[in-house]
Amino acid sequence: MNPARLIASGGFVGFAPIAPGTVASLVALVPGALLLSLPPYAISIAILLATIGGLWAIRSLHIDGDPGWVVIDEFAGQWLALLGLAHVSLTGLLTTFVVFRILDVVKPGPIGWADRQSGAAGIMADDIIAGAIAAGIVWAMRSRWPNLFDAFIPVTG
Repeated sequence: MNPARLIASGGFVGFAPIAPGTVASLVALVPGALLLSLPPYAISIAILLATIGGLWAIRSLHIDGDPGWVVIDEFAGQWLALLGLAHVSLTGLLTTFVVFRILDVVKPGPIGWADRQSGAAGIMADDIIAGAIAAGIVWAMRSRWPNLFDAFIPVTG
């Protein structure tokens, strides 16, 4: 397997036999939680690298549509959604996952518009926008109901 296909598939995660986008978002939570527990710039750098790497990989492979096995966009979007959390907790991770997946599947407003764009930018943009909106929703939920996100034992200190 060439490097572009490895990156685009999220390290082979995109070849999951059922719901590769959902599997990729779920898998992305593990490194995302670790990145979120590091200094604030760590997850931002990971989002940037996943986005740039995804754009490069998709262009290198000359992909125009959005094949199910391309899931690097789910990694970038899910990590972006995690920025709505103040700290890592199981409740926060699950809420962020659910909000991001709903937005990514339903594709309201600008997410749907981005999804209809062609090429690498279109493939990446819908998940980046969904991640940004999810981060805002999670932040608003956390601001309104702070105890909800501390309901479970934090994953990290």
